[in-house]
Amino acid sequence: MAAYTGKSIIGPRWPLFWAGCTAIAAGVLLHLPMLAMAHRMGNHLHGMAMDGWMYLGMALIGVGVPLAIVGALPRRRPVHGANAGTSYEAADDTPLGRSHAAVLGVLVLALVIDTMKPATLGFVIPGMRGEYGITRSAAALLPLAALSGTVVGSFVWGLLADLYGRRVSILLSTILFVSTAICGTMPSYGWNLVMCFLMGSSAGGMLPVVYTLLAEIMPPRHRNWVLVLVGGTGLVGGYLAASGAAHLFEPVYGWRSLWLLGFPTGIALLALARWIPESPRFLAERGRDEELADMARRFGIVPRPRAATAFPPEAQPLTTGSHRFLTPALVLAALAWSFVTFGLLLWLPSDLQDRGYDAGLASGIIASSSLLALPTIALAALFYSRWSSVKTLVGTVLLTMAGLAGALLPASLLAQPPVLIAVIALLVVGSNGLIAVLLPYAAENYPLGIRGRATGLVAASSKFGGVVIQLGALVGLIPTLGGVAAALLLPFALAAAAIAAFGRETRGRSLREIEADR
Repeated sequence: MAAYTGKSIIGPRWPLFWAGCTAIAAGVLLHLPMLAMAHRMGNHLHGMAMDGWMYLGMALIGVGVPLAIVGALPRRRPVHGANAGTSYEAADDTPLGRSHAAVLGVLVLALVIDTMKPATLGFVIPGMRGEYGITRSAAALLPLAALSGTVVGSFVWGLLADLYGRRVSILLSTILFVSTAICGTMPSYGWNLVMCFLMGSSAGGMLPVVYTLLAEIMPPRHRNWVLVLVGGTGLVGGYLAASGAAHLFEPVYGWRSLWLLGFPTGIALLALARWIPESPRFLAERGRDEELADMARRFGIVPRPRAATAFPPEAQPLTTGSHRFLTPALVLAALAWSFVTFGLLLWLPSDLQDRGYDAGLASGIIASSSLLALPTIALAALFYSRWSSVKTLVGTVLLTMAGLAGALLPASLLAQPPVLIAVIALLVVGSNGLIAVLLPYAAENYPLGIRGRATGLVAASSKFGGVVIQLGALVGLIPTLGGVAAALLLPFALAAAAIAAFGRETRGRSLREIEADR
C-alpha cells in the first residue's frame, strides 16, 4: 500500500516535518534521566531543580514543534475552487476492503490514544496532591486546564482541517500530543497545568477530525455504522486503556508514568500515519492526481456530479438554510450532555456517599452500570445505520431525559438500590448512546467546506459543561443528582424537539445528496 507523500509544489515539506518529529522525540527522551533519578527516590520530583538535559530537551521540543508545523502545512493555502465539493466520493455499492480496514484500525487506535490522556486525569490527581501537597480545590485546576484545552482544541483543529486538510490536522494534533508527554517530568505544579492545557488542546482536536475524515472516505451504505462504532469504541477503549495503565504502572512507577505513556503511543501513531489518507477534496485542489487515482483504486473514491445547492459548498456558513435551526439544536444537546457527564456522573460517587452508601457500594453501582457502555454503542450503531439517524439521536436524548426524570423521584424511593441502579443505568446508557451518535450526525450534516469546524463546534460544546462544573467546584459548588437533573430536563427537551423538527435523515444517503437537501 503506497504512502501519501504529497509531491505537489504547494504540498507539505515532509523532510522538515520528520526533522521536527525527531527533535521532539529527542527532547522528550532527554527528560527521562531525571525521571529515572526520581524513581530511586519514591518517584518524587517536587522541589528538584531541572537539570541541563531537561532544559536542552525543552529547547529541542520548542524548535521541533514549529518545524513540524511548517513542514506539514502546504507552502500556500489552497483556494477552495470548483473541484472542492463532494464530487469525489465512493459509489454507494462500494464494498469495504483491506484499505478501509487499515484506516479504521489506525483511527480507532488514534481515538483510544487520544481519549486515554484526559481519562488519566482521575488517576494522577491523588498522587499529584500527595506529592505537591495541594488542596482539593487547587487540584481541581488540573481538570479545568485540560477541559479548557479540549474546548479550544476541538474548534481550532476542526478549522485547521477545513483550511489545510484532515490528515494534516491529525498529524499536528499527534505532534502536540507527543510533546506534552513531558508533563510527567515537571517538578512544579504550575508547569503541569500548562502542559495539561496543551495536552487537552491536542486531545480535543482528534475526535471531530477523525469523524470528518471517515465521513468523506467511507461508502454511503457503510458510513453510518462505521462512524458510530469507530468513535464509540475509541472512546470506551481510551478509558479502559487509562484504567489498565494506572493498574499496571502507577503502583511501581508513580503517577508521572501515566503522563509519559503519551510518548510511545504517540510515536506509534506517527509510525502508522502513512495509512491515514487525505480528504479527496484537498488532493484535487493541490493537483495530487496520482494520490487521487490511488484512492479510487483502494477506496472506490470516484468523481461524482455535484448536487445543486443554494450556496457553494466552500462558502456555506453554519447558520444558513436548515442549519439555522439544526446547529443550535446540536450545540444545545452537546452542552446538556456535557453537564450530565462532567456534572452529574463525575460527582455521582460523592453524591451517593452523601446519601449513605459506602464508597465500595457506590463504586460498584457505577461500575455495574458502566458495563453497559459497549453494548449501548453497538445498539446505537445498529439503530443509526438500519433504522434512522435522526430518530436514533432523538431517542438517545429522550433516554437520557428518562434517567434525569428518575433522579427526581422521592428520596425514599430513590434510596432503594434497584430503583437507583435503574436510574443510573438509564443515565449511562442514554449519555453513552447520545455522544456515540451526536458527532457522527454533525459530521454528516454539514457541507464539506465547513464540516471540520461544524463538528469541532459540537465537540467543543460537549466539553464546555465540564469547564463550567470545574469552575463551580473551585468555589465549592458541588452539583447534586437532583439539582443537575432538574436544571437539564428543559434543555434536553428543547434539543430533542428541534432535532426532530429540523434534523435531516442521513442513513444510507450520499453526502452530495445530504448537502443538496437544504
